[in-house]
Amino acid sequence: MHRRYFLGLAAAVLSGAPRAGATNTHGTREQAMAMVEKAAALISSEGKDKAFAVIDDPAGPFVNGDLYVFVTGMDNGTTLAHGVNKALIGKNLLHLKDADGKLFVQAMIDMAKSKGEGWVDYKWPDPVTHKIEAKSSFVKKVGDVFVGCGVYQN
Repeated sequence: MHRRYFLGLAAAVLSGAPRAGATNTHGTREQAMAMVEKAAALISSEGKDKAFAVIDDPAGPFVNGDLYVFVTGMDNGTTLAHGVNKALIGKNLLHLKDADGKLFVQAMIDMAKSKGEGWVDYKWPDPVTHKIEAKSSFVKKVGDVFVGCGVYQN
């Protein structure tokens, strides 16, 4: 059942992931961190409602190639904002496992709660090749949520 959920969710994520020119070029760790910092600052200055509307806009400043910002509630793992896939908003992903069985959303929550920010590694389908690849997301705690953005490691 979990594998079927993972595959269905992966298909949903892949179908919504924008890729300019469909190249194999991925965003960098520095770009991901900068997007997270910018989104965290927006949440802090404008509040969640205004910030989430901007983060949810696939044509907005929080989507760039294969980089996109997402916001998740730290109390229950519910997606609150997502730059490329509105279908995930309101979904509880706390028990979502990667290809190796890692509860990576829980790991992101743990990182945000324990250190305030940091990188979480997991395996996720590449939207271009559709192969399972090593991915790392930078997450940052902002009040009772965390902001994240992931990069493929290849």
